[in-house]
Amino acid sequence: MSATPENTPESATESTATVTRLLQRQILPQQSDSSVYPLYVDLEAAVLDADKYEVGSNRNAQQLNAAAMRQSMASGAKVHPDQFLTRTEFKLPAGEEISFGTYFNAFPASYWRRWTIVSEVTLTVTLRGKGAHLVVYRSMANGRSQRVDDAFTGDAESGTYSFDLPLKPFVDGGWYWYDVVAGDSDVVVESAEWTAEVPEDRAQHGTVDIAITTMNRPDFCANLIAQLGEDEALRPYLDEVLVMEQGTQLVTESEVFASAEAALGDKLRVIVQGNLGGSGGYARGQLESVRKGSATYMMCMDDDVIAEPEGVIRSVTFGDLARRPTIVGGHMFSIYSRSRLHSFGEIVQPYRFWWESAPGVFGDWDLGARNLRSTRWLHRRVDVDFNGWFMCLIPRQVIEEIGLSLPVFIKWDDSEYGLRAKAAGFPTVSFPGAAVWHVPWSDKNDGLDWQSYFHQRNRFVAALLHSVYPKGGRMVQESFNHQVKHLVSMQYSTVELRHKALEDVLAGPGQLHADLPTKLKEIREFVKPFSDAQLQADPDAFPAVRRHKPPRKGRDETGVPTGRQVRLAALKAPIRQLLPVRPTSRQHPEAEIPAMDSQWYRLTKFDSVVVSMPDGTSSALYQRDPAKFNDLLKRTVDIHLRLRKEWSSLAAEYRSALGDITSPEAWEETFRPWTAAADAPSEA
Repeated sequence: MSATPENTPESATESTATVTRLLQRQILPQQSDSSVYPLYVDLEAAVLDADKYEVGSNRNAQQLNAAAMRQSMASGAKVHPDQFLTRTEFKLPAGEEISFGTYFNAFPASYWRRWTIVSEVTLTVTLRGKGAHLVVYRSMANGRSQRVDDAFTGDAESGTYSFDLPLKPFVDGGWYWYDVVAGDSDVVVESAEWTAEVPEDRAQHGTVDIAITTMNRPDFCANLIAQLGEDEALRPYLDEVLVMEQGTQLVTESEVFASAEAALGDKLRVIVQGNLGGSGGYARGQLESVRKGSATYMMCMDDDVIAEPEGVIRSVTFGDLARRPTIVGGHMFSIYSRSRLHSFGEIVQPYRFWWESAPGVFGDWDLGARNLRSTRWLHRRVDVDFNGWFMCLIPRQVIEEIGLSLPVFIKWDDSEYGLRAKAAGFPTVSFPGAAVWHVPWSDKNDGLDWQSYFHQRNRFVAALLHSVYPKGGRMVQESFNHQVKHLVSMQYSTVELRHKALEDVLAGPGQLHADLPTKLKEIREFVKPFSDAQLQADPDAFPAVRRHKPPRKGRDETGVPTGRQVRLAALKAPIRQLLPVRPTSRQHPEAEIPAMDSQWYRLTKFDSVVVSMPDGTSSALYQRDPAKFNDLLKRTVDIHLRLRKEWSSLAAEYRSALGDITSPEAWEETFRPWTAAADAPSEA
């Protein structure tokens, strides 16, 4: 244990002079929801799960271990709200122990070690109360923890304790944290700060333009603006908060907006434009930030999130001290169950060219059930290809060098940007300790509705730009397989939309900007005649269920099939399309299938079925149509053969156009209908 030096080292010269910079401070929750408490402080013991080499290669053993890891270890110990005295002060009753080895208060040493110029940090903790014991720990990449140092207040009423902690041992992973044990008296942990000596030219923090794209969520967006504006610690870091208003229910009309506007003052700017999707909204924020040129960074942030403002500060600080210009992304917790870590780190799997969690990451991880100190996978550093734009800090220098977002409305804009930046030498880091609470993707239905067009088109556009495999690796085959699954599932509108998406991909990149304001309306009109696209909230909107005959031997058809049964279903599905439709199915659906059970191998058994949507708000009627199936199958075969044939030339066309379609000048033309209207003189 050693005190933080008050002066720079004697060996320092003008060229090597350093200053002390705050990297991270102890924070406590601002939300009243107690489910967030485990993200800040932890009363539970550390019981590490099994190492993967102990589990071995047996698949059954791995599955059992994964299931056991997700079982709650919580003892039921609760933190009382009164223990949170201020944003930074925590009160610990006599005889109790608390750990700050949590998501928001542990120090992610391996990320600082890998991506920044920092090589050593100093932890300084201030305690108030006699007989308190302070213990500092570190973890290794495999999750095992080690005691590093400790301090004891003894008979003193208070004390400040500093620890110099090297980052050298954190090549592959690991965190630092501290625990506090109260003696015979209550203890207040007044503050804790992680600092580092940095070169003088890195002493000043950067500033950020936070760009929020919003559409018809006025109250949610206004609350977010207020949350950002009312945080005093964040205010010096804000250059401007840019709200791209693309809806008809305006954020300015929210009852909350007046107070939000007052909190930010001249740092708030609401920009009204047409609905150009997320890519159009964030591109406008990127353009405004670059043209203004006063902020170091631009941060994309969704309008339907609850933020932890300290995460913005940490992102800026990490970006300031990064070895090279670096995109710094935040993590996503579920807004419905706030201790659940939904997204921790994502990659684009290169052969399939599909986004997925990075290797070793467990999705939807409940830190209220199993804490960070007990979870091995959270200690290994996770490297990513991109970060979702629900919270993502982009240096202005990166935008100036690689351009703005692709003009793709929604989907794949953030992942393509991460790949483009990576190719240009700018990494992305999904940074622990920076996060928002957001509606998890698992609660959305974007693979079957109008969004399926953008999923399909934009994935192919991104693959044409960045795939390293001939003909996109597995892209074309997988797309064909998905089309067949949708066909045998009677999801004809989805098949048509995905087909239309591929036709637009084959047409080349020239229409991407022109399609932005019109494509959504076009595809919504296009699917209106399809029964599987007509969502009904009223359960009585559908006729009563009737089957031509009951299930064989009364079998339950909702069970999970074996692999053999799935393969058998795959063989039977095309043959069933040759059979005539059962007459009863034209007047009555044969079954009602909940969203959780609506897999293709179950749907293909029926000639008509009512299927609920994943969000639980509505249902749709699926009806088998052999003529439509045959037509769509032929067109599906033809277009995928064409894609394989033209892949190389098409990829060259998209890659040569990338610089133009993502340039500020191209985007300025797209925005011109709204910028010109804003600049036009008002009538007297």
